[in-house]
Amino acid sequence: MTTMTDTTRCVTGGVDTHKDTHVAAALDGVGRVLGAESFPTTVAGYRQLWRWLRTFGGVAAVGVEGTGAWGAGLARFLTAKGAVVIEVTRPNRQHRRRHGKSDPADAIGAARAVLAGEATGTPKSQTGAVEAIRLLRVARRSAVKARTQATNQLHAVIDTAPAELRERLTGQGTDRIVATAARFHRRHPATPTDAAKLTLRVLARRWESLDGEVGMLDAHLDELTESAAPTLRAINGVGPQNAAALLAAAGDNPDRLRSTASFAALCGTSPIDASSGRQQRHRLNRGGDRQANCALYTIVMCRLRWHPPTKDYMARRLAEGRTTKEVIRCLKRYVAREVHRAITTDLGTPTATRSSRIAA
Repeated sequence: MTTMTDTTRCVTGGVDTHKDTHVAAALDGVGRVLGAESFPTTVAGYRQLWRWLRTFGGVAAVGVEGTGAWGAGLARFLTAKGAVVIEVTRPNRQHRRRHGKSDPADAIGAARAVLAGEATGTPKSQTGAVEAIRLLRVARRSAVKARTQATNQLHAVIDTAPAELRERLTGQGTDRIVATAARFHRRHPATPTDAAKLTLRVLARRWESLDGEVGMLDAHLDELTESAAPTLRAINGVGPQNAAALLAAAGDNPDRLRSTASFAALCGTSPIDASSGRQQRHRLNRGGDRQANCALYTIVMCRLRWHPPTKDYMARRLAEGRTTKEVIRCLKRYVAREVHRAITTDLGTPTATRSSRIAA
């Protein structure tokens, strides 16, 4: 689509992101489509996209789908160029079903969501220590999962192994089984016993390798979280893994979260009204970042065991007629407020920190 260039026009951009190409659309101030074009997902393609948007006039904002996935590189590039980047969720499925779907239509929809004020979220910058922590957590999570799988396979092979081998290893802990099986000689698996020994040897050495990876990643996460967020790490019940999960949820630019309430909603700890008739109550929120929610739950469980004020709070609220789940929800909301203040202190700008304290 060709249009006349107007350097005084205020342009809103929208981008439908994909692995190999990004489709961009440009709208004027009243929502008229100025153009739509496809660009490769390379640095040169990002430059072409930015130059193309600017040919229509001054760029007010750019809505990008998938800023945490395929759109991450484009979002970083546009932010570095000084553009206002807005995170846009995917179009409504019912609307797609009624009106059809195409990449240009999705890009136009992203731009219209920004222009109408429906999309207002600021994406994570992904340029600092928190992004490094997030990437290490990805590697650690897969290593822990594979180690658990190797452990289950070890015990399954022992349960069905020949009697002499099963009796030798049954009843021992995983560490002792791994240490014993890793020393088995490598023989030709001509018999079920030799095959079982070779299988246990392979699984045990795999377990040792994965355990070493987990230990190495844990050491790096401990160092990174301590240096990036010392205030957060000083909170009662916050260890390296909990701190890493909460930092990954907030991102390198926690000032994008307007208040402690928005951080609580992000972590799925904001109260959900469940009132009906004469009963006035709130229930647990089952949305949000579930890993951050799990970290808050772990902190609360630690405090309920070792922190006297938390235990006193639980007893007092139970005496008032609250259920255990409701009290835990209240405690998670309290911890979320404390965590958000610590994160903005460690990573946020002074202005963002002050505004979050006022909002709290």
